[in-house]
Formats: sequence, structure tokens, C-alpha cells
Amino acid sequence: MRTIDTGEVKIRLHYGGEGPPLLLLHGHPQTHMMWHRIAPLLAEEFTVVMPDLRGYGDSSKPETTSDHATYSKRAMARDQIAVMKALGFEQFAVAGHDRGARCAYRLALDFPEAVTRLAVLDIIPTGEAFRRTSKDFATKFWGWFFMAQPYDLPERMIGENPDNFYFRGDRSIFHPEALAEYLRCIHQPGTIHAMCEDYRAGASIDYELDEADRGVKKISCPVLALWSAQGELPEWYDVLSIWRDWTDDVEGRGIECGHFLAEEAPDETYEEMHRFFSK
Repeated sequence: MRTIDTGEVKIRLHYGGEGPPLLLLHGHPQTHMMWHRIAPLLAEEFTVVMPDLRGYGDSSKPETTSDHATYSKRAMARDQIAVMKALGFEQFAVAGHDRGARCAYRLALDFPEAVTRLAVLDIIPTGEAFRRTSKDFATKFWGWFFMAQPYDLPERMIGENPDNFYFRGDRSIFHPEALAEYLRCIHQPGTIHAMCEDYRAGASIDYELDEADRGVKKISCPVLALWSAQGELPEWYDVLSIWRDWTDDVEGRGIECGHFLAEEAPDETYEEMHRFFSK
């Protein structure tokens, strides 16, 4: 474990292994702990770096701004560049799940010279999701719109009972120690507000950045897209077709599990990631 001061924030991370550097970014409302089932396997051939994103886990919760830029994926991407440089890595591969995947592809767009390969788990780009919003999307993914409401409505409502708000489904998919860690971090001062700011940034500055880049800038490195075959993405979208608008080199498929690929289907997720990052 290590904490790195980037100059903007302090990022808590766990790293180890040997070989080429591989950055793993977690999703909402989790921490780096979400990789616990596949990181030890990847660490046999890669130097695995697993930070808590700003606003999450034991990393800093910086003060917010009216434009939500503090919690933009661009800001989170800057954090990762600083983290990897502090560990001695100018170039690296990156994989992200959920919100971490949104940081990961922004990292590849903003710092193409740093990212050698990119894996995105269970997302399409933020701008594409908002542009394609439908009744089904707004109903099923209502959290996108609820947590993006102005301060402090969602903070107060979630804060009344955070243990019941987060992970409302089948909690048995999570290892008990991992779940306990996620819930511990949710109760850290400022975490609920930071996570809401993450979603406010998604609905504002992240969307605007994607719109500015759409059709103008492409991801230059190879991309692996994996998604839940049991989730909504394959029902609503041609996932690979959407990613082909953002990169000329993409492959991927659905995995028979729910949203939390690395925890629900660790063996299959590991095999796909290992194959891709070993090329």
C-alpha cells in the first residue's frame, strides 16, 4: 500500500507484481478492492497498480467547484498520470470498470502518448449514453440522473441510509471482506458528496468533453471492450459498433454475468484481459 501526493490530491493505492505496468481503475461505489480476484493472477506477469479514484476509498475528497471539474474524468486521468510517473512509469496499459472505465478512456484520449492498451468494462462512452438516452435508460439507470441533481438533495437522501442505498441487489456476489471495505469507505466523511459530484461531472463537463472529441479525436491504442451479457448494454446497443466510432482498433464480447465482471466472472474476465494485455 502507498499514498502518492499528486500535487492536487493524495491517491491511495495498492501495487505489486513484476512485468509491464498495468493500471486498474475501479467503478462506483467501490474501491481498488474490486480487483482482488484477478489482480493476483495478473501480478504474475504485470506490475499491477490499483488506486482508489479521487473521491473514493481512502483517496482525497477535494473541494468541489460550480462546474464540477474537480470530479471530471479529465481530473481523475491527471491523477493517474501523476501516480504512474511517481512509480516510474511513463507508459502503461490501463483497464477500468464502470466509472473507472470512463476515467480510463479519457486518459487514453487526453494522454495518448502514455497509454499502450485500454480495456473498458461494461460501458459505452459517457457522451454516447446521454445522446442515446431513452425511457428505458432513464428508468433503469435512474441513478445517473438522481445523483446528478443539485447539492445537497441526493447527499441528504442517500445519507439517511447509505447501507441500504448501495449494493441493493444480491450482495452474495461480493466477497464479505470486499463488501465490508466498500461499505466502510462509503461512510468516510465526504465520500457520498464526492460520488454525487462524480455523476454531476458526468452529466456536465464529461459529456461536454466527449461531445467536443466525438468525430474529431480517436483513441489511438488498441481497445478491449467487455460487457455484461446479462445486462442492458447488449439489449440497447451494438457495443462494438459504438466503440468503433472512437477507435480504429477494438475487439470484445459479452461475458455471462452481471455488471461486476471482475467479481462475478473473475476467471473469464482474467482470461480476456490477460490475452489482450499480453499481445
